[in-house]
Amino acid sequence: MSKDNLYRYLFENADVRGELVQLEQSFQHIANTHDYPVAIKGLLGELLAATSLLTATLKFNGDIAIQLQGDGPVSLAVINGNNDQQMRGVARFSQTPADNASLADMFGKGYMVITLTPDEGERYQGVVALDKPTLAECLEEYFAQSEQLPTRIWLFTSTEKAAGIMLQVLPSETENHEFEHLSQLTATIKAEELLELDAEEVLHRLYHQEEVRLFDPIPVTFKCTCSRERSAAAIRTVDKAEIEAILAETGNIEMGCEYCNSKYIFDAIDIEGIYANQAAPQTQQ
Repeated sequence: MSKDNLYRYLFENADVRGELVQLEQSFQHIANTHDYPVAIKGLLGELLAATSLLTATLKFNGDIAIQLQGDGPVSLAVINGNNDQQMRGVARFSQTPADNASLADMFGKGYMVITLTPDEGERYQGVVALDKPTLAECLEEYFAQSEQLPTRIWLFTSTEKAAGIMLQVLPSETENHEFEHLSQLTATIKAEELLELDAEEVLHRLYHQEEVRLFDPIPVTFKCTCSRERSAAAIRTVDKAEIEAILAETGNIEMGCEYCNSKYIFDAIDIEGIYANQAAPQTQQ
């Protein structure tokens, strides 16, 4: 049974909400698609858990991307998700970082870009520097700048699993005195507990003296949006003569997806079909 679920919960006596995510198969899909070093696998796991937690805060149907970039040995790490908790991700690196490499070791001078793209409405983008020791602290800084809501985040990974917890103050006209207390309780969580125990057991251990309302879990899945049709559409944007020159040299056109490692191969007959289906320009009468 897949252990890939996001759980939302509320505190009955405090204007605070929580989210807990536990990931296994979705993390393995992303981590094992490429031969990533240990440090980068761990980073992608944290980034995946974080994206799921943030996606759950969206008030619209659409996409979210959390992208880390820098001038260090790791130039890019990104997770894309949507309101249906469908995730995919990839990282690019020029050198293998040490197993215990920090954010600064991996990205050097870097920054995090969070892009929200609703199906309807304008796209929003927020940028914060990767100048904190951990990804969780950088995300907390993002919320402090963009949402101005006190937020705490905890992220953990192992070789096979990723998990995270987020606490956030709900918008309220009254001063919230419970957030710090609940944050201190949540900070007692151990990595092995969040990675291995059922969510209900984790919440009981953390908040057994609090009144917590737990909602039904939401499944998190790996899903790539690549397809043969999309690859064909990309080929169609290139001048046919250029494609034919490549065909003459290589015998076929191969297109690969960075996210899932799928390969799409088109031969000369395929290429003729692609351009034959291209809409002919309208002639003026």
